[in-house]
Amino acid sequence: MKPFSDHFSTLSAAYAVYRPRYPDALFDALAALAPDRDRAWDCATGSGQAAIGLAGWFEQVIATDASAAQVRAAVPHPRVRYAAAQAEAAPVRTGSVALVTVAQALHWLELPEFYAEARRVLARGGLLAVWTYGRHRVDGGAIDVVLDHYYDGVVGPFWPPERRWVESGYRTLRFPFDEVPVTAPPMSAEWTLPELLGYIGTWSATARCRATTDSDPLPALAEQLASRWGDPSAARRIEWPLSVRAGR
Repeated sequence: MKPFSDHFSTLSAAYAVYRPRYPDALFDALAALAPDRDRAWDCATGSGQAAIGLAGWFEQVIATDASAAQVRAAVPHPRVRYAAAQAEAAPVRTGSVALVTVAQALHWLELPEFYAEARRVLARGGLLAVWTYGRHRVDGGAIDVVLDHYYDGVVGPFWPPERRWVESGYRTLRFPFDEVPVTAPPMSAEWTLPELLGYIGTWSATARCRATTDSDPLPALAEQLASRWGDPSAARRIEWPLSVRAGR
């Protein structure tokens, strides 16, 4: 079994707090396509954002992540059973789940091995659904100009090569399933400036920038944004483009 690309274990606590939640409309659409609502497997769950969402529609959610630190930081829920496990070796019975999901993590997985594991655990007529979101937008003006410079210029050299799959909305990744159309619902949050900065602090590129340069790029970003944001405790609407692929 190959070692996994661990970009987030050191960020587990912040990841649990600052990563955005997925819209209920997404889980509603996926549950409607699943053959039943008994059991789902959320692979590469991170701190459980998608698993918690699935728990509103499925009786049991098995949520796994290769990072034990991420699993320890995950949000508890009575319908969610967390476990530390790699994507190609899930603690899931063969043919026992109606839905397999991967939220914002497919690009980190060994795809042939994971796809084989998804086929193993899915029940007849079961569905695999994967999704990703790209760079966010705030105001369409001065704030986004600063954020784009940070994304492309400041931490741009520190993005892992897998980021290209996110930028393409997973459309260029091999997906060997009979695809089922799923309309991506709007994904948004109402965040203050400290919350936005907390989220940016969880980016893999921000973490790699800190580790490589021994310098934190966030204070300079916070200073640039402060004059454009206004009251830092005032919430602004943050929007992300969400791309979904699903197949049987």
